[in-house]
Amino acid sequence: MDQGASLDDIAPIAILMDELRSEDVQLRLNAIHRISTIALALGPERARDELIPFLQDSVDDEDEVLLALAEELGRNFEEYVGGPEYAHVLLGPLENLSAVEETLVRDKAAESITKVSAVLSQAQVEQYYIPLVQRLSHGEWFTSRTSSCALYAPVYDKVSPAIQDDLRRAFAALAADDTPMVRRAAAKWLAPLVKKLTKVHVLSDGLAMYRKLQADDQDSVRLLTVEDLIAIAEQLTPPEVKTQLLKQIRQTMTDKSWRVRYMAASHFNELAEVVGQELVREELIGHFVQLLKDNEAEVRTAAAGQIPGFAKLLEKEVVLARIVPCVRDLCQDVSQHVRAALASQISGLAPLLGKDATIEHLLPLFLHLLKDEFPEVRLNIISKLEQVNAVIGIELLSESLLPAIVELAEDKSWRVRQAIIEYIPLLANQLGKAFFDESLGNLCMSWLGDNVYSIREAAAINLKKLTEVFGVEWAKEQIVPKVVGMGQHPNYLYRMTTVQAIMTIAPSLTLDIIRGDILEMLLQLAGDPIPNIRFNVAKALETVAMSVGETAEGRQLVQQKIVPVLEALKNDQDADVRFFSARALQKALALEA
Repeated sequence: MDQGASLDDIAPIAILMDELRSEDVQLRLNAIHRISTIALALGPERARDELIPFLQDSVDDEDEVLLALAEELGRNFEEYVGGPEYAHVLLGPLENLSAVEETLVRDKAAESITKVSAVLSQAQVEQYYIPLVQRLSHGEWFTSRTSSCALYAPVYDKVSPAIQDDLRRAFAALAADDTPMVRRAAAKWLAPLVKKLTKVHVLSDGLAMYRKLQADDQDSVRLLTVEDLIAIAEQLTPPEVKTQLLKQIRQTMTDKSWRVRYMAASHFNELAEVVGQELVREELIGHFVQLLKDNEAEVRTAAAGQIPGFAKLLEKEVVLARIVPCVRDLCQDVSQHVRAALASQISGLAPLLGKDATIEHLLPLFLHLLKDEFPEVRLNIISKLEQVNAVIGIELLSESLLPAIVELAEDKSWRVRQAIIEYIPLLANQLGKAFFDESLGNLCMSWLGDNVYSIREAAAINLKKLTEVFGVEWAKEQIVPKVVGMGQHPNYLYRMTTVQAIMTIAPSLTLDIIRGDILEMLLQLAGDPIPNIRFNVAKALETVAMSVGETAEGRQLVQQKIVPVLEALKNDQDADVRFFSARALQKALALEA
């Protein structure tokens, strides 16, 4: 072999080694992101023999470099080392990364090991993967024991029953580890493992591990057992849940740590769905009411988010007797976050309670929340009104809520005004033309003059949607004259809004309306002294040309009226105006071709 060829062979790995030894972290990072390219250049055999051992020794580096390495090795890297039959060689560097101090790196390494395990055969799992799990599980440092917890579930169903017995015993040892961080990891990864166990083993081993973790003295361990509880309950019948788990359910719901109660509240519906109707009635209703009345706002917020989901599992009478009084109290809650969570969920009760009960019990609460001092609460109510409308009908809704909506349309928080605007087409659809024009028509036009750009933009989109709801003739009478009228306004922002409104609604209008009512105003504004308006006119003319250019009559209008104006704008003194008019002109001329 001549000298040149051997140099070429050496080059990729030598360059990588040099860059990984560089003092510049960014260079080392870039080198790691390129290891797949380098592996490809080396070929599978040399990647296995040279690159992988080198990476295995490269764990003494900055955390971000190690994180990148752990990620790269999980991105189907087995393709570069000879395919699945050699995938086990990647476990070496990943095992080292699983034991480093930085949690992010360890988690990413464990995730990558899990991805690699998916392509391993049973023989490879038993020969290479299981010994790795055992080494990590018995590691001197808690870091490797913590990482090992994530590695049991992915391969549990891939190995022989004898090895499964060993895995359960080893996991039980981790669940009883002296270090809280290891027990925390065991609590986190018990649920995925339980899902792989047979029912016999759930009852013999899974329950024992769960009970030990659920009674841990650290709340950071206990809070992670809520998902384990759900996973175990899924595997058991309702009577078994009652005999085996009732004590733990009660302890979790009334735990002295608010963080555990918060997790219980967050996952309440998932638990309620798997424990059976009898337990829901006998036990969970009482616990749910207590969580809604909890002395910690975070717990009440989480519980409020579960209200409609839990109410679906109950009879209407029970909801009215037990849940609605709590909802009434939460409307007055001192925490705005609780009220906001309630506002986004309360409308979900309407379909469950029916028309009469909604009008009697929920409508006053909607009105109360619509007048809340915090914008987010008002916003959440507005965005979910559809469900209520479907139950009580638009007439009642508009009678009781329209005054509040009109008030919110002038709210000082622009996000609330924006939410109202987005809700208007829906209201329009249900109110009908006459009622809409009378109560909300002027309001929609007033938003075009708002001092917040996002509101003006949303108002223009709103007009387009209204045109689609009420038809083109309505738009010609109600919208077009008002929009065109704003084009004469001395304030340039109003003139700009005219241009943008035309740009938005033009595709929904007919050729006659564009030619008769709109185009003249646009062409006039092409001579506006403000460059921003001129280049927006160019963009609007492009939109108009594209929307009318499908017919011969439309193309004739483009050539006669639009093209000459764009030709003039193409020589404008402002660079942006020249750019947009040239682009529009190119598209307009392409229509003719």
